Amino acid sequence: MHELSIAAAVVESAQDTARRHGASSVEAVRLRVGELSGVVADALRFSFEVVTEGTELAGAELVVEDVPARARCAACALEFAPGVPLRLWCPECGEGATELVAGRELEIVDVTLPPAGASCDGGSAPQGERQGGVA
Repeated sequence: MHELSIAAAVVESAQDTARRHGASSVEAVRLRVGELSGVVADALRFSFEVVTEGTELAGAELVVEDVPARARCAACALEFAPGVPLRLWCPECGEGATELVAGRELEIVDVTLPPAGASCDGGSAPQGERQGGVA
């Protein structure tokens, strides 16, 4: 179950963000997970809960944005859903030279921290910080 190691990397990155901003907790972490990334969202959510126990992320929400797979035909530029299993020939012109343009993502979009001066039990108007990829 590689979702456990992914969750651990997400937690580590979110903890670094919290420390850089002097925050003692994290309210939420938002991820983009591509359909073809090989990550099972439910297993990732479970792993996140396990890994965050006893950390400043305990109780933080993990928001997973699913990114559907998209391919583009090199010949006619049509973008299409390649499906699962992958069908990489163009449904419009039949060309086999296509490229995947979306669906392999696995990245932290942002980390939401409590407002400055808020207590650890929450607060309004959270602030976010954009992050780079995870895996």
